[in-house]
Amino acid sequence: MIGAGMLGLDLAERLNASPVLRCELVASRQSSASALRRAAQLGCEVSTEGIAAVARAGVDVVFDASSAEAHPAHWAALASADVLLVDLTPSSGGSMLTPTVNAVRAESDRHLSLVSCGGQAVLPVLDAIATNSERVEDVEVVTTVASASVGPATRDNLDEYLATTGYAMERLTGATRAKVLATISPALPAPAFRAQITTCAHGIQPTALADAVEAAATAVRQYAPGYEVSALSVADDLVRATVTVTAQGGRLPPYAGNVEIINAAAVTLAERYARSREVGRRG
Repeated sequence: MIGAGMLGLDLAERLNASPVLRCELVASRQSSASALRRAAQLGCEVSTEGIAAVARAGVDVVFDASSAEAHPAHWAALASADVLLVDLTPSSGGSMLTPTVNAVRAESDRHLSLVSCGGQAVLPVLDAIATNSERVEDVEVVTTVASASVGPATRDNLDEYLATTGYAMERLTGATRAKVLATISPALPAPAFRAQITTCAHGIQPTALADAVEAAATAVRQYAPGYEVSALSVADDLVRATVTVTAQGGRLPPYAGNVEIINAAAVTLAERYARSREVGRRG
C-alpha cells in the first residue's frame, strides 16, 4: 500500500479481512506518524520510504492511494517487477476497470486504473444504458461528497478527478461527450455520497433499461452493500439516474461511500487476480 490517508488505512483493513489477500506493508513519505501507527496496529509493516520500500518488498499486488501526480513514477519503478499495480488515484494511466463492467481484465493486465470514486459509482449504470441503447451521446455527471471524507490528496487532484472520470465514461460506454462536475459539501449532518447522471441515449426501452440498471446495482452490492440507484427516469431519449453509496460495515462513517466504493472495487479486482494466479500455478 502506498499512502496512509483515510483511503489507505481503510483499504489495509479490507485487505486483512480478505480470504486471499493480506496487507504486508504500508509505505508513505507524507503520512503523519499517527497514520503509520494505525497501520502498524493493523498488523502491517510500515515505512516512510515510499516507493523505494515497496519496490524491494517482494509483494504480489501494490495499491497506490497516493496522488495522481506521484503515480506515474510509482508505475515506472514497478513496471519491470512481477506485480499487479492497482491505481486508486485519478491518474489516466493503466487499464480502466470497474468490477461489474470489465473485471476479467484484472486477470491479465498488470496496471489497473480504478478511475475515481465517481467513476466506480456511475460506470455500472452507464454501462447498462449503453448496452440497452442504440447510441449514447452527451453524458453529464454531478457528484456530491461530504467534506469530511475528502482528504488533502483528493482536493489537490480535483482537476484530474474530473478529467479522468469523464474520459473513462467516454471510453467505456462509447459516449461522444462527457462532462463531470463535483461538489464537496460542508453540510451537517454530512450527506451520503451521491452521483446524478443525465444522458442522451437513443433507442432506449424504459422497461428493459430499468431491469438492466437494477441488475447492475445488485451486482455492485455484492462488494459494496450500500450501493443504490435511488432514482431512474426516461423521457424520450433523456435518461436521468441518481446513485447513492452509503458506507456500511463499521470501518467508515456512513457518509464516506466515496471511500467504500473505490476500496471495495480495488479489493474485488485484486482478489480476482490472486485467484487467477493460484489457478495458473496449479495448472
